[in-house]
Amino acid sequence: MSELSSADHGTSPPRVSIPRQYNAAFDLIERNLRAGRAQKIAYIDDHGSYSYGDLAERVNRFGNVMSGIGLAAEDRVMLCLLDTIDFPTAFLGGIKAGIVPIATNTLLTTADYDFMLGDSRAKALVVSKALWPTFAPIVGKHKTLKHVIISGNDEKGYPNLAELMMGVSPRLEPAPTTRDDFCFWLYSSGSTGTPKGTVHLHSHLIQTAELYGKPILGIREDDVVFSAAKLFFAYGLGNGLTFPLSVGATTVLMGERPTPQAVFQRLRQHQPTIFYGVPTLYGALLASPDMLTRAEVPRLRVCASAGEALPADIGRRWTESLGVEILDGIGSTEMLHIFLSNRSGEVRYGTTGKPVPGYAVRLIGEDGNVVAPGEIGELQINGPSSAIMYWNSREKSRHTFMGDWTRSGDKYIESEDGYFQYCGRSDDMLKVSGIYVSPFEVEGALMTHESILEAAVVAHADTDELIKPKAYVVLKAGVLQSEELKAALKAHVKEKLAPYKYPRWIEFVAELPKTATGKIQRFKLR
Repeated sequence: MSELSSADHGTSPPRVSIPRQYNAAFDLIERNLRAGRAQKIAYIDDHGSYSYGDLAERVNRFGNVMSGIGLAAEDRVMLCLLDTIDFPTAFLGGIKAGIVPIATNTLLTTADYDFMLGDSRAKALVVSKALWPTFAPIVGKHKTLKHVIISGNDEKGYPNLAELMMGVSPRLEPAPTTRDDFCFWLYSSGSTGTPKGTVHLHSHLIQTAELYGKPILGIREDDVVFSAAKLFFAYGLGNGLTFPLSVGATTVLMGERPTPQAVFQRLRQHQPTIFYGVPTLYGALLASPDMLTRAEVPRLRVCASAGEALPADIGRRWTESLGVEILDGIGSTEMLHIFLSNRSGEVRYGTTGKPVPGYAVRLIGEDGNVVAPGEIGELQINGPSSAIMYWNSREKSRHTFMGDWTRSGDKYIESEDGYFQYCGRSDDMLKVSGIYVSPFEVEGALMTHESILEAAVVAHADTDELIKPKAYVVLKAGVLQSEELKAALKAHVKEKLAPYKYPRWIEFVAELPKTATGKIQRFKLR
């Protein structure tokens, strides 16, 4: 197989040259073996450390397990795995064998998995033992599902992944795939409606590493990376698999939920140089009494955020506390990773930065034309990592994937100097007195009040059926609810923003509804 050429940063826009005959898993593993990294640690999970040589052998063994149970090229294997070494093993092992892995969210319901198994017609399922009870009631009803394999401890009646891998060869030739073959699926987290199987090609993973991971994030061989965002969704997949493997870095994996205590433990123990989180987590970390000091994480040099727009106040307080910038960006399941981002040394909190080189963006108004700077429009993206379709969903595919352009469903404003400011999801925008109001802008103003941990703003009709902002607020620990506090919060927003944008109603809640990837589900509040 010919080697991947590096990104050509001398052209505009930069392009990544990928040979016609190309297998994504073979590339990501083989480049490290050729560079002499067989003995270097690739992964550290909750159970141990694994070198690049160990990873290569595990990937080969998994591919042979799949072939041995009868899966062939383009067959699908569903993965529902916690963040352990078994995730990169199965994901890359399937790809190397020409089989299509479907990485699924580990926090969903039995009904969600029932839909996905039926929709994808996966022939095999590899599931962590801890997650098995969610699948147990449904696996027998899917006739296309021929094999269930358990990762972790044994489950009576089903084979164990580790034992299966011990019984096969550690050598595997890569399947003769092309850059345009189906490589893997990710089901969209779906803030509304049923999940959509988003289909990506073999060329897509390395595109994100070459265009964002290396030049924007600045990842390099001597980095130790830790992503609190899990491998099962697009952001975490790049953070903890594609980017570190593309340069030979070391990745720390965490199987448990990313609570502040769990995250602090890994940051102190493993001293990563790159940390990836989501805005909700950064807010929770800052609010924790155990918040880190710079002396506790002296090697940390860059942080990243995606999943939702980062409130400016959280970014500023994080940098004040640790002396490290958060590179806020936006990506999507459809685009695989970040295509609009802040850069080190050029961070402007309250914005999502500028387009990643290699990606073009445009803002489209309600009339279908590109809007002028300072006007709100729907963000659309043109880039080489765009998914080719939603599986089994022709109309939604036609709506989202429009030739060279992909619709994001997000509303943005571009400043005169090229920074993009998030306004909200298209479905979440408010029109107050005929003027668009960004719920994110109002939420950001609320978040600067010392009493607030989280906030979400939605449209609500008053007695005259006129739309006004309503805020749902989570208070910090120890702060008491009161009518006086509600009045103070309204006054606080009026001081920060134009008066018509202040929330007419404020409701205190214990928590906000979120997707498993941390996005606030404002439609549930509406």
